[in-house]
Amino acid sequence: MAKKVVIIGGGDAGTYTLEAIFKKGAEALKQFDITLVKKEKGGSASICAVPLALQGVFDMKDVTEIEPPEAFIGHGIDYRTGTEVTGINLEDSAVSLNTGEKLKYEYLVIATGRKPRIPDIEGTALEGVCTMSTVEDGEKIEAAMNAPEAKNAVVIGGGPIGIQVAVAFSKKGLKTTVVMGHPTPLSSILDPDMGSIVHEKLVKDGLEFIVGKSVDSINGEGAKVRAVVVGGEKIPADIVVISRGMLPNTDLAEKAGIKIGETGGIVTDQFLHVNKGGRYLSNVYALGDCVEMIDAITLRPRLSLLASTVLVQAKVVVNDLLGGSYSLEPALSPAVATISNFQVGSVGITSATAERHGIEVISGKKEKPTKARFYHGRKSMAVKLLFDAYSERLIGAQIISEEMVADRIDGLYNAIRQDMTAKELSRMEKSFDPYISLHRDVMVDAVESAVEQFMKARGR
Repeated sequence: MAKKVVIIGGGDAGTYTLEAIFKKGAEALKQFDITLVKKEKGGSASICAVPLALQGVFDMKDVTEIEPPEAFIGHGIDYRTGTEVTGINLEDSAVSLNTGEKLKYEYLVIATGRKPRIPDIEGTALEGVCTMSTVEDGEKIEAAMNAPEAKNAVVIGGGPIGIQVAVAFSKKGLKTTVVMGHPTPLSSILDPDMGSIVHEKLVKDGLEFIVGKSVDSINGEGAKVRAVVVGGEKIPADIVVISRGMLPNTDLAEKAGIKIGETGGIVTDQFLHVNKGGRYLSNVYALGDCVEMIDAITLRPRLSLLASTVLVQAKVVVNDLLGGSYSLEPALSPAVATISNFQVGSVGITSATAERHGIEVISGKKEKPTKARFYHGRKSMAVKLLFDAYSERLIGAQIISEEMVADRIDGLYNAIRQDMTAKELSRMEKSFDPYISLHRDVMVDAVESAVEQFMKARGR
């Protein structure tokens, strides 16, 4: 008899869980009677693409419903949109809906995602004040930035999403100010010396930055936003986007008595079973932005709010549902983001994270062209590699260029997984063709810079 599975949430985590089952084939799908419940009205969307759609890179309609509900219903899924789960009863193996209905389950998958971190200041509810977490957020921002009266924009937060939205405003011709606590943007994935490269480029593109100052309030005229007060200074604003990071959306899990970890995410084991009362529940899973992971370098809990992380987690959940033993590895969280015409990539930990966890690092850094000097239109690439000062293992990497960043970050992900040292990386053969690469690659130079520092530290 088919196993009754209820999935709470239709974002990446819920969608990837369905797709992982589909990939197992028709026979695997027959083993399940699946109901997916989501409060949003549409099908699956690419939230990561929404800030780029605001820039005009994509059409908003193309990214806000990649697969309509009918695509999942056609697979036999009871796909319920515009419906909200209001409670989880673990003892009764049931979830309550806002329609008054109770759904019984044999297996429950919690995929409730994330929610924006909203500062505790006056004016966050004013018209024209937005967050960037959902399709609806993107559509709201698009309407506001296209309004005839829109002249000034303020983005609160300097992470990848906030900066991408700020670039969209600037491209639209709005005078755009970014307010951030750190001295350089993208501090979650870049060290300050690398972030300064992005900062310099964005300033040239016309963005203005206010750093190291707190937002006092968001001021309005009637119900409409008109300004943001930062350090006592009033900044004109017809649209404000709050992008100060995301929090795991764990309200339902917490009310059900499921354990929440030190990061604010749901605690799971290596098979993504949740924990209640010190016991992991074999029939209840959680995945996606609502869970915390173990970091592969620090071995401490962390959040990994990335679609690439969710994709792996979905495979783990489905394999466990089917009786397999595919467990989850600690996270390295490779990330890449398009910022203006830069590609920015990172994997492993930053220097700030290393310092916070008492890890001493030696770094190697280099910036040079990616192709031969006679190649017209060649681009530059900046690479920074972080190595553990004692083991000499690679523990972090950051790259900024206009091309080829994602593949290199993925390669360095594998190097970290394999515990490669600076010396081993320096001896690695590199492919070469003058049309697409350099004989002496920027990565080699960055590694050898670190090797020299290790030799000096060892007195050699």
